[in-house]
Order: sequence, then structure tokens, then C-alpha cells
Amino acid sequence: MTDKEVTRVEDKDIERMQAPETDAVYVPDVDICENNERVLLTADMAGVDEKSVDVTVDSGVLTVEGRAQLDGPAGYKLVGQEYGVGRYRRDFTLSDAVNTEGIKARVRNGVLQVTLPKQEAVKTRKIEIEA
Repeated sequence: MTDKEVTRVEDKDIERMQAPETDAVYVPDVDICENNERVLLTADMAGVDEKSVDVTVDSGVLTVEGRAQLDGPAGYKLVGQEYGVGRYRRDFTLSDAVNTEGIKARVRNGVLQVTLPKQEAVKTRKIEIEA
């Protein structure tokens, strides 16, 4: 079988994969970028939507969690899949430079973006030189 062929998933396999006791926990791949104003964290969480993802901050630790959905598009029956069903979780220790009150998150097409604004005191600023 080639990697382009679809592997058939039986109904009994779908039920087994949806059972909570068989949930795998995946560590999502993450890109972290920053500019002078904010840090942007982008996490690949295939199968996750806005109803199945949580972003929390507790004692300086940012936690992203989500649960992959097994549903296919409306009117279709799932017959193959290439990513596992289960939960995503990843923790990040935040520095004091992050303004935790201004954190925002959004998810689209299985990609979570978390915007972490920087505190005013740590933003780079240009100092004018007097003549």
C-alpha cells in the first residue's frame, strides 16, 4: 500500500479510538516569534476547534490544551485518518516581561495562535540624543 492510498477504518475502530481511556496525549509543534510589542505562539493542533481548546495562565505558566475531533465533514463517514485522536497539551513558563492580562488566543483550521503582549517597561524604545 502506498502513502497515497486511504486506509479503511472500521466502525468498531472508530468507537475504540473515541473511548476516553485510550486517549493519547500529543505535544503540539509550536513556533514562537516576537517583535517589540508582543510574542506570538503558533501551535499545530490538527482536529481542534474553538470549542475543544483551552488556554490558561496559572502562576506564570501558560498551558494550551485541546482535544482532537474525529468528525469528518457533514454528510461524510470517516474511512481513513493520518493523525491520531487524543488530547494536545503543552506548558510554557512565562517571564515577567509578558502582560498576562492582555493574552489573546484564536484557533482556525487546527492552528492555535496565542498573542502574548509585552509589559510596557520591557518594550524597546529609542532614546533621543540631544545636541
